Amino acid sequence: MQVVNQVNPSGERMKEFFGVEEDGPFVMVNLLKFKEKAEYPDGRETALSGAEAYAIYAAAVPKCLEQVGGKPRFGAAVTGLMLGEIEEEWDMIALAEYPSLEAMRTMIMSPEYQEIAVHRSAGLAGQLNIKTKPGGF
Repeated sequence: MQVVNQVNPSGERMKEFFGVEEDGPFVMVNLLKFKEKAEYPDGRETALSGAEAYAIYAAAVPKCLEQVGGKPRFGAAVTGLMLGEIEEEWDMIALAEYPSLEAMRTMIMSPEYQEIAVHRSAGLAGQLNIKTKPGGF
């Protein structure tokens, strides 16, 4: 299995993800890898680490989630790996619940979200977003 961390999806991946038939609530699993030092797209100087920049985003995103009927579910630092092998561990995992694909699309397109997303981009070296459907067992 090849794993490729990315900060932003391609346009093609976005069309594929949001182009499926609506199937209701889901939980997005976010596996996060931070940059050692934050790098803002506008080139501003900062003393923030990647984790610190992402924390600014993480503190503000619950409000954006709640505005579309979503909710933060869980977030924690990754502290070890018991099973399997990977080249490098992720730094953090976060779970967010969305009532629908349309709710997620509305959130990420909102001006409020776009304003805080700069901190996400500054802090992340990459991540995996995995869409999950409750009731899998």
